[in-house]
Amino acid sequence: MKSDSVTKGMQQAPHRSLFNALGLTEEELSRPLVGIVSSYNEIVPGHMNLDKIVNAVKQGVAMAGGTPIVFPAIAVCDGIAMGHIGMKYSLVTRDLIADSTEAMAIAHAFDALVMVPNCDKNVPGLLMAAARVNVPTVFVSGGPMLAGHVHGQKRSLSSMFEAVGSYAAGTMTEDDVKEFEAKVCPTCGSCSGMYTANSMNCLTEALGMGLPGNGTIPAVYSERIKLAKHAGMAVMEMVKKNIRPRDIMTKEAILNALTVDMALGCSTNSMLHLPAIAHEVGFDFDIAFANDISEKTPNLCHLAPAGPTYMEDLNEAGGVYAVMNELADLGLLNLDCLTVTGNTMGENIKGCVNKNPEVIRPLDNPYSKTGGLAVLKGNLAPDGSVVKRSAVVDEMMVHEGPARVFECEEDAIAAIKGGKIVAGDVVVIRYEGPKGGPGMREMLNPTSAIAGMGLGSSVALITDGRFSGASRGASIGHVSPEAAVGGPIALVEEGDIIKINIPEMKLDLDVSDEELEARRAKWQPREPKVTTGYLARYASMVTSGNRGAILEIKK
Repeated sequence: MKSDSVTKGMQQAPHRSLFNALGLTEEELSRPLVGIVSSYNEIVPGHMNLDKIVNAVKQGVAMAGGTPIVFPAIAVCDGIAMGHIGMKYSLVTRDLIADSTEAMAIAHAFDALVMVPNCDKNVPGLLMAAARVNVPTVFVSGGPMLAGHVHGQKRSLSSMFEAVGSYAAGTMTEDDVKEFEAKVCPTCGSCSGMYTANSMNCLTEALGMGLPGNGTIPAVYSERIKLAKHAGMAVMEMVKKNIRPRDIMTKEAILNALTVDMALGCSTNSMLHLPAIAHEVGFDFDIAFANDISEKTPNLCHLAPAGPTYMEDLNEAGGVYAVMNELADLGLLNLDCLTVTGNTMGENIKGCVNKNPEVIRPLDNPYSKTGGLAVLKGNLAPDGSVVKRSAVVDEMMVHEGPARVFECEEDAIAAIKGGKIVAGDVVVIRYEGPKGGPGMREMLNPTSAIAGMGLGSSVALITDGRFSGASRGASIGHVSPEAAVGGPIALVEEGDIIKINIPEMKLDLDVSDEELEARRAKWQPREPKVTTGYLARYASMVTSGNRGAILEIKK
């Protein structure tokens, strides 16, 4: 066992003295040491219940003959960080989480790990760490929030942001907004729609790294506690069988996850995180894979913000495995992929039936014959851009309009709420990419303002930044190369015509090649917005969004 290097032999007597200081017995040190990576804190609603999940995991590990030892991982609440400088610190935590977990796991010679994440960056960050450390590892998330109820309708966080836009448009009163404020987030858990946190927790099941129900069992259900105990037991079985993350997170498993992504209609952020996870296992993930898989994968779910159903509904309908069973009937999945259960994915999903065809559409009645995401390319995004097409209304699938150019998110929001954006416009927000932001802020405020102002079916938004999973509409993000490195989005001028064609996967600027070259010759890099601290180091190493905003050492 790895832990022998700190627990066995005379040379390790000093190490054992330190374990003695922790109160660990000889019996505990003779067992596998299992690190429980806890993302618990008191600032993120999706993490406030993780102490209970961690305690349940510890019980499961101990019952199965292991010694559980807890250490922490940080977490940022994207909702609280939204719309101010704090959002620059969201995506960048993914790498801090991966790095710090790698450091803790290897420095202390853990034999196995149980990852307990929940919200947006913790899941991919810990999946990246799992691939690096490569000891037996199981994931168990904190679970989704229950939907709120306002005036007899289910609501979620995206409704709250849109309510602010409606207030600006004069269609909601302050009292209306306060009622939403009090009711849309009624419990602990990751926000109740198919936003980034729930997308990644569902895709953890599809990857084979989480037990069934990991993505969908609500945070407040006691079933979640039982799941955590089983996760602790499962990791001990993995230790016995020497099943490791790189045995599970293969190229085939990652493509399975991308296929499920299309069927569920997951957040566009998955197109940042799947490439980053793939990078850790040595698989060069091209975001254009999404279009090939999308062409043959039906979109079966329209969870909020794309539709009126929520994570609790998906759970009752059979969860991720029921969706996968539908896809298996079309031969779209590799069913031989190994999972943390010790069984193959095919064995896991056998008999998992769709219990509600209104929540999980059957194959003969999909929302669309193609998947929920699309990668658009053209002279405005030569390396690609990403749109959640399952959340785009039909009339915006093909759109052409004048560019309204903004150099930062705040300026765009002021223009939208000030009534300066009109039907037909294409809002361009640039210098918000991974390097230019730095940190690739999410744009939930401007997309929600557009929807709240009643412009969701007539105004598009494109950016080298990214969108929250709670965003809907013709919101095209991850435009690559980004403005900060001289990508074409940096060359757009006010009033230029932008052509969007989602069915044909195209994003073009209606400007001649000669004119673009003339503009490029005049373009000058901007001074970095941040020159000190972690963000400056991050900006110096990060790639554009099409490569997953991974960190690379300059050679």
